[in-house]
Amino acid sequence: MSEQDDRSRFEAVYRRTYEQILGYAVRRCSSPEDAADVVAETYVIAWRRMTELPDGDAGRLWLYGVARRVLANHRRSERRRLTRHTELTDEIEKLYATPSPHGEQHGVDDALDLLADSDRELLALALWEGLDPGEIATVLGCSRNAARIRLHRARRRFAKALERIRPSAAGSAARPLIEKRSG
Repeated sequence: MSEQDDRSRFEAVYRRTYEQILGYAVRRCSSPEDAADVVAETYVIAWRRMTELPDGDAGRLWLYGVARRVLANHRRSERRRLTRHTELTDEIEKLYATPSPHGEQHGVDDALDLLADSDRELLALALWEGLDPGEIATVLGCSRNAARIRLHRARRRFAKALERIRPSAAGSAARPLIEKRSG
């Protein structure tokens, strides 16, 4: 088959099955964005494996199988992300949160949720992974100085977010996070 034939076949399969595969994903995902990602990945795999895609109704069923595996991978990734987020939150609470008068620590998770993904990643690299700014620079593909500046700003934004969540305790709880290993 020529590339043009593959393309025409793929487009026909896509038009015939898109709504069904999208419906499958929407009913199983927690957000429309996640469903769109699952569907997109399903069709990327279908394009790459056009030679394996059966004709007719068998092709639709094959796409359901691909979508099911993509969805399973998506769910595993989401569980890992949530587990890492919880572990990071617990670590930050142990290291940097001051106990409240009632012995409860709160607000760190909420403060982290207010941060951009890039700030959470910087804090995770510094605190959870124990990387210094030079190592963070290597991971991010930037200069050491840029990593130091980004980390400093992320710590400041975390302190401000924590202060919005718990005004009375934020200064003392965030101080170690702001000052920690900026060199």
